[in-house]
Amino acid sequence: MCDICVMNAVKEKMLSRRSFFTATAASGAAAVLGSSVAAPPAMAAGVGSVEDLTHAYGPDFPTFFGAPGIEMTQEFNFADHGFNLFNLSINEHTGTHVDAPMHFSADGNSVDEIPVNTLVAPLCVVDIAAKAEEDADAQVTPDDLKAWIDANGEIPENACVAMHSGWGGKTGGDGFRNADGEGVMHFPGFHVEAATMLMEETAAQSIAVDTLSLDFGPSPDFATHYAWLPSGRFGIECLANLDKLPAAGATIVVGAPKHKGGSGGPARIFAMT
Repeated sequence: MCDICVMNAVKEKMLSRRSFFTATAASGAAAVLGSSVAAPPAMAAGVGSVEDLTHAYGPDFPTFFGAPGIEMTQEFNFADHGFNLFNLSINEHTGTHVDAPMHFSADGNSVDEIPVNTLVAPLCVVDIAAKAEEDADAQVTPDDLKAWIDANGEIPENACVAMHSGWGGKTGGDGFRNADGEGVMHFPGFHVEAATMLMEETAAQSIAVDTLSLDFGPSPDFATHYAWLPSGRFGIECLANLDKLPAAGATIVVGAPKHKGGSGGPARIFAMT
């Protein structure tokens, strides 16, 4: 047989096999999906905007204990080595970060064990900024949650319920910690009764604040931490830009860290509307 004849015979056989597998794949997909086999559009195609909810932070970012929460040591630089590389020493609860259940419980999930499906969630923004402007120790209460529900409908399953107090714009100065002469901090947070209501009456899986703590600044007992986190749910602290989001309708995406056994950690967090 001539060379060209062999080549044509091989080509015909390959085309025949390709047609067979294409038809088989199509019929299999049709059996699963019905008559339509079109792929769904990419999620990004349906997103109107993306809002960054993460503060950029460094050694000067306010922390709960007052000490710098991150130290960066440059080991390699571009001028001398052709690349840059830093060693980081980080307090897990610095900047915009996640509180894992383990943070306030003896045997709760560590940050790497938080179920990934809870890290993408409907976002409910509870606005208490006006109340917080008059009282730095204002808290999200069951009445605030009921008002949100009256205006927006039931809190969705797996929701992240976030407190917008207006504190996100105070990170550049002493007003974020807002410590008095005796060192007691004053900033808003979730009242334990609001956390209890969410646990008992909704399927929310996370709460979030734009302040340093889920509990309000002068809390003597971290009641909200001790109620919420041991239940297996997680928290988020130091969110930014909540004032740019609607009360309902946004989706929050939490880029939680995944170091084994961690009690939390800095996270890149954004919302899609």
